[in-house]
Amino acid sequence: MHGLINRSIQSFLRDTYGAALWQNVALDARLGFDNFEAMLSYDDALTEAVLTSAANRLARPRDTLLEDMGTYLVSHPHLEPLRRLLRFGGVTFVDFLHSLDDLPSRGRLAVPELELPQLELVARSDHHFTLYCRGAGKGYGHVMVGVLRAMADDYGALVLLDYDGSDVAVETITINLLEHRFAAGRRFSLASHTGAL
Repeated sequence: MHGLINRSIQSFLRDTYGAALWQNVALDARLGFDNFEAMLSYDDALTEAVLTSAANRLARPRDTLLEDMGTYLVSHPHLEPLRRLLRFGGVTFVDFLHSLDDLPSRGRLAVPELELPQLELVARSDHHFTLYCRGAGKGYGHVMVGVLRAMADDYGALVLLDYDGSDVAVETITINLLEHRFAAGRRFSLASHTGAL
């Protein structure tokens, strides 16, 4: 697993639950180090050990933890550049949904070795969509549910999301858009006011 993904898991756990929780998870998982390096690659078994330890210590289902991580990736102030990258997907939440097919290739532009799941959006109607997540390991679908939930809030849209399960290579998410403009949404402009991307 790419170190950037492992580092994101570490940051999520530390920022959300504290440094002590992360230290205990690292010990449980027998990492042999305190911090993942963002530009290295690690055995997938280490990632699984970290997620298993975190779920056990927090007494939370792994899938729920992954959804929370997806929300964190979009909503935490330290990760504003990622939110901005996602918001460049379009002016509306539906525009954003249609940009998801290109997300893995955009990620590889920034980090060529980064392996993200292939995303395929199928529009069933103007308000009903299915998102397929293929490859790159089990669990990304739950992360995407958290990302979608946070992005809907960001755009001010009201959506109903259902994780419909997975088979060997595909995870499926159903997206029902109930209202395009349910709330004001978070402020966004193309120009960064902080100097960040």
